[in-house]
Order: sequence, then C-alpha cells, then structure tokens
Amino acid sequence: MEHSWIFISILIFLAILLLFCLIRAIKGPTIADRVVAVNMMGTMVMVIIAMLAVYMGEGYLLDICLIYAMISFLAVVVLTKVYSGVYLEKLAKEKRRHQKVMEAEIKQEEEFQAKEVLAKKTGTEEGGERL
Repeated sequence: MEHSWIFISILIFLAILLLFCLIRAIKGPTIADRVVAVNMMGTMVMVIIAMLAVYMGEGYLLDICLIYAMISFLAVVVLTKVYSGVYLEKLAKEKRRHQKVMEAEIKQEEEFQAKEVLAKKTGTEEGGERL
C-alpha cells in the first residue's frame, strides 16, 4: 500500500491513547472514571481492529471487531451493575450507621431529661420538708 505510513502512525497514536486510558482506569479517582475508561479502551480496541482489517485487507477481522463490540458492551453493563450495587450497599450501610447514632443521641437526651425531672422533684420535696 502506498499510504501504509498513515495507517501505522494512526495505530501507534491509538496505542498511546490506549495506554492513557489504561492509566485512567487504574488511577481513576471515582468509579465512574474507571468505567468510562474501560469503555473507551474497548472502543479504541475496536477501532484498532477495524484499522488493521483495512490495512491488511482481511474481512474476518471485521467480524472479530463486531463480536468484540458486543462483548465490550456487555462488560460495561456488568461493571456498571456491580459498581452501582456496591455504591447502593455503601449508602445503605451509611444510613444504618447514621440511624444508630441518632437513636443513641435520642436515648441519651431522654436519660438526661429524666435525670433533670428527678432532680427537680427531689429538690422540691426537700424544699417542702424544710418549711
């Protein structure tokens, strides 16, 4: 092919971008960043396979590209379901912990009020006996 250097330079550029996506998938500060990076990596691999199919003139690589697209889509859906389940479980755990803290504070407040009432009654009775 007369323009093979264009294909090779595009493939090298896509490989570098793929490495950047891998770094984002590993370092991503949030789960959403990681899922988006994995999805982007799948898309870039599909583009690389399609570029190779055109460059090499092999039609079967396009079939592999389509199969990879379906698998990549399912992987992102599964990752999203798993991470959303983990997130919802974390929220529920935090809510239960918050409820326990609130119940403990309410119980402590009730005990304090009961002691105040008892102290007032005891003070009133002693004052009445003194007169």
